[in-house]
Amino acid sequence: MARRYDHLGDVEIFLSVTDHGSLTAAAVALRTTASVVSRALTRLEQRLGSQLLRRTTRSLSLTDAGRLYLDQTRAAFGLIDEAERTILGDAGQVAGRVRLSVPTTYAHYRLPQQLAAFSRQYPLVQLELNIANRNVDLVAEGFDLAIRLGELPDSSLVGRKLEDAPMCLLASPAYLARAGTPTSLDDLAQHRCIGFVMPSTGRVAPWLFQDGAEQREWSAPAAAIEVSGDVLGVVTLAAEGLGVCQSYEFIARERLERGELVELLPQLAGRSRAFSLIYAPHRRLSAAARALIDVLGSA
Repeated sequence: MARRYDHLGDVEIFLSVTDHGSLTAAAVALRTTASVVSRALTRLEQRLGSQLLRRTTRSLSLTDAGRLYLDQTRAAFGLIDEAERTILGDAGQVAGRVRLSVPTTYAHYRLPQQLAAFSRQYPLVQLELNIANRNVDLVAEGFDLAIRLGELPDSSLVGRKLEDAPMCLLASPAYLARAGTPTSLDDLAQHRCIGFVMPSTGRVAPWLFQDGAEQREWSAPAAAIEVSGDVLGVVTLAAEGLGVCQSYEFIARERLERGELVELLPQLAGRSRAFSLIYAPHRRLSAAARALIDVLGSA
């Protein structure tokens, strides 16, 4: 009897191309050549009698048929992965791969210790991290989990709050010696402020303060420096004496202890921003993903 599923290698290559965004990137990930990847896609499209990908020298996009095939084959491969993980789990081992997207702040200052503890407990689990300040599409981009800033998202996603991270206002001693120390928000308006442009809005994020019982959002009349892409840049620039910034206390802690930064307006401190772990509710989580959720959620 002829094998019914001898084309699954071509399907796996198709999934890799959609995950990595190009034939070349998929070839690198699969340790093969772009021509091999291209031939596999051609064979698969011929088998199905339908075009799955629109390919040009500069871009790659899914057709409607390709999008449907992607969703269903990814789900099918997920079931195979889960079956294997279940067998491994029955033998007392959790194995497999977890794809996690995380913002730079959390990736550099919170996640390393947590992942070290996770890897010691689950040494057979392979972790794939995407570190970027953008909200990935969990389903379309094939992520199991994501850590996001802000309150829990809409009901299309499931979330678990990891922490409320306190904010603080910062400047370097050199800057304060040159420009003076603000003692109120009115004073602050006269200083060089370093703002971060939120990728979700394209606008400088307001600074958060607690004025007695009142929660206040404050925006500089005109930010002297606007940083986009990497929020850690605002702290680096402030430490070099370029102005005042607001950031998370966990990012600034070591610089504060070393005296490289000084906390300003402590009487207005007390606000925080939430970090949450999210996943798609309709996707069946693997044992490895569930284990990672438990470790991150208990940190």
